[in-house]
Amino acid sequence: MNTSASPSPSKSIADPAHGLSIAVVYHSNYGHTKRVAEAIVTGARQQLPEAQARAIDIYDVDWDFLDQADLLVFGSAVYMGSATAEIKTFMEETSKRWFHRKWEGKWAAGFANSGGLSGDKLAVLQQICLYAMQHGMNWIGMPLMPTGHGENDLNRVSSFLGLMTQSLNAPPEETPGKGDIDTAIWFGNHLAKTIIKHRPVS
Repeated sequence: MNTSASPSPSKSIADPAHGLSIAVVYHSNYGHTKRVAEAIVTGARQQLPEAQARAIDIYDVDWDFLDQADLLVFGSAVYMGSATAEIKTFMEETSKRWFHRKWEGKWAAGFANSGGLSGDKLAVLQQICLYAMQHGMNWIGMPLMPTGHGENDLNRVSSFLGLMTQSLNAPPEETPGKGDIDTAIWFGNHLAKTIIKHRPVS
């Protein structure tokens, strides 16, 4: 009688988020855009370990983390209908990465924050999207239908290219409001779910 025990199949399932990471790169003069970036990271960490989802200020860029990240989210305040000069400088600093196609095939997304309800945020998202296309990246939009148009509603400005938020003339602890921050958290969660769902099969 063969009494040798055959190895039993493992009951554990490999973590689908293992090794995946998200970098949220932003420029924020007054802290409002930073708060949105951190809310996106909060949402992403609902799917990914804390160390694998990070907000990165353009004044303190961890290039190694960006280069290995699976998804790069770019965010800017809106100045004069455009992304800030600082974000544009960051974009230009990646020209060698563009030339060598270092970020080709990565996922990308964007967000824009302005004082006005419209504030020409769409123009900034288009700038960011075009930048990502220059790098050969794969864009993830905002597929969330608005829950309404009040300050507590999700995606209240009906943006689908990316995340749009609004800051009033108040400290970043108070604005953007609850609806916009909750939308940013939703967006981060969605982004993480997307890269997990579409991760290459090894």
